[in-house]
Amino acid sequence: MSRRRMAELAAVGTVAALTAAACGGGSSSTSGTSSTHFNEGSTSVVNPSNHKGGTIVFDNTSAPDSTDPGNTYYAFNLNFTRLYATPLTTYKACPARCGHALVPGLATALGTPSDGNKTWTYDLKPGVTFSDGTPVTSADVKYAVERTFDRAVLPNGPSYFASLLAGNAATYKGPFKDKTGNLTSVATPNATTIVFHLNQPFADFNYVVAFPQTAPVPPAKDTGTNYQLHPLSTGPYVIQSYQLNKQMTLVPNPHWNPSWDPQVKQLASKIIVNLYVNATDLDNRLLAGDIQVDQSGSGVQAEARAQILSSPTLKAHSDNPVNGFMWFYYINTKVPPLNNIHCRMAVEFAANKTNLQTAYGGPYGGNIASTAMPPTVSGYSHFDLYHAYSKPGGDVAAAKQQLSLCGRPSGFSTNIAYRSDRPREVASSTALQAALATVGIKTTLKGYVADNYFGTFAGVPNYVHSHSLGLLAGGWGPDWPDAYGWGWALFNGSAIVPAGNANVSELNDPNVNKLFSELEAATTASAKDNFSKLIDMAVMKDAVLLPAVYSKAVLYRSPSLSNVYVQPYYGMYDYGVLGMK
Repeated sequence: MSRRRMAELAAVGTVAALTAAACGGGSSSTSGTSSTHFNEGSTSVVNPSNHKGGTIVFDNTSAPDSTDPGNTYYAFNLNFTRLYATPLTTYKACPARCGHALVPGLATALGTPSDGNKTWTYDLKPGVTFSDGTPVTSADVKYAVERTFDRAVLPNGPSYFASLLAGNAATYKGPFKDKTGNLTSVATPNATTIVFHLNQPFADFNYVVAFPQTAPVPPAKDTGTNYQLHPLSTGPYVIQSYQLNKQMTLVPNPHWNPSWDPQVKQLASKIIVNLYVNATDLDNRLLAGDIQVDQSGSGVQAEARAQILSSPTLKAHSDNPVNGFMWFYYINTKVPPLNNIHCRMAVEFAANKTNLQTAYGGPYGGNIASTAMPPTVSGYSHFDLYHAYSKPGGDVAAAKQQLSLCGRPSGFSTNIAYRSDRPREVASSTALQAALATVGIKTTLKGYVADNYFGTFAGVPNYVHSHSLGLLAGGWGPDWPDAYGWGWALFNGSAIVPAGNANVSELNDPNVNKLFSELEAATTASAKDNFSKLIDMAVMKDAVLLPAVYSKAVLYRSPSLSNVYVQPYYGMYDYGVLGMK
């Protein structure tokens, strides 16, 4: 399984509760308020309206990995593609935990499992067409899945289908290379039914098909790498024009029917996205009302944040909820002496969580973390094995006790890896170095550029071992909100790979591996939550992750927008329902 590094791009979500009336995605009866105050959009819909017209302008300091629905893994783009791509399932359009619920997208209902969760069947909604008026069939959905197997053409999306599907999935090359081949594990018994055959029980498969990789693609219109310029739409908008790395314009899809996907709206007359905008300029344009949305969803920069928080008016139009992302340090289990659990536990106790929080932006940048899973993941339970809350400045006595148990009473030496072009990681690594020194753990800081940090250094076990990188800064966000979607790639032994490795700690605990399998074989929500709790506790007992903060960011909520709220799965405002006030 390949995991998106969305913690670099997405910023906010929410854990607040919401009344049942506020959970009606896309409905004009959705609960909300016309008043505004700080964090209003974290728990309710601000300026609810079905008013049509106007132009919404998004700015982005970078660009999408791809506008091809089958070739994206960025948080903001998974959110944005819903405007023109409809997967089999999707997330409910509402704030707070309500927004973690899966609902039908292109399908009439969530998938029907059989054969012990190894077979999943979906029926398509009747009458759905592409933006050119062509009817959508199950063969178009199957083809959309098949094309994702060619990583040379579509390298960016998740790889769940390749790892989960049975039949010839392990050798299938995709339709661009194999013109006569056929993915045997996906069947289309008729034009409106699609059946997936898996190689193992997988209770979370409805989450897998919520990725836009299942948004239908007509084979005759597929132009491979160029499909992203004009993908056929099944959503409320179509891409009218796209200048790569410059600007994208969306206009209403004339063939779209709101009944096809109640989780999105067709309100604005036009949507414009400007790419590679300077971050400071973007913030200034946002606060001045020249644009309505920062597409990356990563929050304003430090200068704008200070401006917002010092102004009651601006602050009233801002949100700062906890999201599903975390900042932390991997503790590698193969680099001596951290291959000894007591040496790892000494690091856990010695860390100064207050200083780490300060490095990541203080209380507005994140809450002190004590677990391996964030609070937004189903099954989360609060616990504090290493005194992050009772002794946030570090527990020196407990750390020294662990050093004695690991046979290093005077401490030891190791290296700390971090991204040198990320100021927060520079500051946090310096703070961690100082805290560890108080118990005799001497560290050397090793900075790497972000672009190849995981591809060449932190994600390459041989490099980690040969350079004694015992502690490595990182960040993470969930593919979906349970322990498997959050942590399989981080903590399962079978996820360890020679390059691009996400299990940087190299944890291969048979108990943890077994718990992941039991989680996916579970058939009830309560059982799944119980296994999630057990996984979280087991990982922290292994002391392979030093939690820093549950991430937060300050988002500015443009007063000119309607239907504004933080959608917790995407970790930012819900782009699928926005309109102009």
